[in-house]
Amino acid sequence: MLALPKLSSSVLKELKTGKNLLAFSAGSDSCALFFILHALHVEFDIALVNYQTREQSFKEEQYAKDLAKKFNKRCYISTCKLEKSNFEHNARQKRYNFFGELISKYSYNNLITAHHLNDRFEWFLMQLTKGAGTVELCGMDKIEQNHNYKTLRPLLSTEKNEILKFLEINKIKYFLDSSNSDKNYFRNRIREEFASLFCKQFSGGIKKSFDYLEEDKKRLLPKILEQKDSLYILKREKDDLINIRGIDKIVKKLGVLLSSDSREEVIRTKDCIVSSKVAISFTDDKIYICPAININMDKKFKEKCRVEKIPAKIRPYLYSIL
Repeated sequence: MLALPKLSSSVLKELKTGKNLLAFSAGSDSCALFFILHALHVEFDIALVNYQTREQSFKEEQYAKDLAKKFNKRCYISTCKLEKSNFEHNARQKRYNFFGELISKYSYNNLITAHHLNDRFEWFLMQLTKGAGTVELCGMDKIEQNHNYKTLRPLLSTEKNEILKFLEINKIKYFLDSSNSDKNYFRNRIREEFASLFCKQFSGGIKKSFDYLEEDKKRLLPKILEQKDSLYILKREKDDLINIRGIDKIVKKLGVLLSSDSREEVIRTKDCIVSSKVAISFTDDKIYICPAININMDKKFKEKCRVEKIPAKIRPYLYSIL
């Protein structure tokens, strides 16, 4: 195996010590990552979603099964059919729900995805067109802590051409998804008309810029003071823009994406339940975030919460985990 892209030491440590599930598509990026991980002696299984959108979808599924059999890995397949309306959003939701189910059922620690530098830069440009701050522009991290697993992106500093070169040198089979060149999708248009050429010419500077942005992002998020199961307690900052960015990140871990209306409601009320799923409550110096549940609590517990100034919407979940 030749010309292995360099992976960060922090990601490698997580890969070597955890039980790993690779999000696989049979495209160039996930095929390259499959063989990179194999060359590095990283143990992992694979999962693929077949949306049945193209004739070659079942050939890709079969290739995943063949690789898994050859390299002694478990291969999980989900086959589905989605409406064309809002396909990208629904496909992503379907995909990550499937991965989440597998992670919970089989106790995986890490979900590995093949996102690379070009993907990160495409996200940057897409956010730039909408109006975004530093945290939103950064987008993905190499290591992202979710509720019960970590998302690892080993190739996040690797440029697309490096991946293609790796595949070519090692004569690795992969499939081309024709939908990736369909400019009716906004992301594809950004890729084809802007991101690819820019990354090819200026990848070194882009990598350094994202390193700087990552450091800036750390300074622009509130500190997590405490975490117990799915209860998060953040330090409340004076600047609500910093607060809502931290809340947004935690709520996403709990499976909810905040809309602009929800963000406004959180900041306005300082005490609410969003999407009927997540409770968010501010105190003078803290922000509590947890799943919203209904449960009967004894009087002694409620009185203790009152004395300790734990918000009412947070108490049911706290009671359920004690």
